[in-house]
Parts: sequence; C-alpha cells; structure tokens
Amino acid sequence: MVNLNEKFLSVVDSDTKSSILQAVAEHYEITPSQAYEEVTDPGAEHLLDYLVEPVRSATSLLMQRHGLRGW
Repeated sequence: MVNLNEKFLSVVDSDTKSSILQAVAEHYEITPSQAYEEVTDPGAEHLLDYLVEPVRSATSLLMQRHGLRGW
C-alpha cells in the first residue's frame, strides 16, 4: 500500500519534491535519498512531522491542494 507521503511526493513536480526532501535531509542531517526512504517507509509519520518552517506550511498548502492533507 502506498502511504500518503509517497503518494504526495509522486504528484508534485520534481523541483518541489527535491526541495521537500532536501529540507528533511538538512533537518535530520541525512541525504535526500535517505530522507525519501524515511518518509515513504510504511511506518513513517506524516510528512509534515519531518519538516520545519517555512517549508512545513508551504508543503501543507500543497497537500491541501492535492486533497492529501489528512491521514
């Protein structure tokens, strides 16, 4: 089953996806590839839980636009 984070990252453009994963990576001091693995893991938290402002709010708005805000 595809989790919400993976579904969301599959519908945004590549620049947006890269920016989000870079923000997660910087916050947790990991690589963007590791960030993707973390947020798309079946046991992952909601994507917004991995982000800090201002990326968190911007991502929340994008999720709402795609109808993917809630769990």
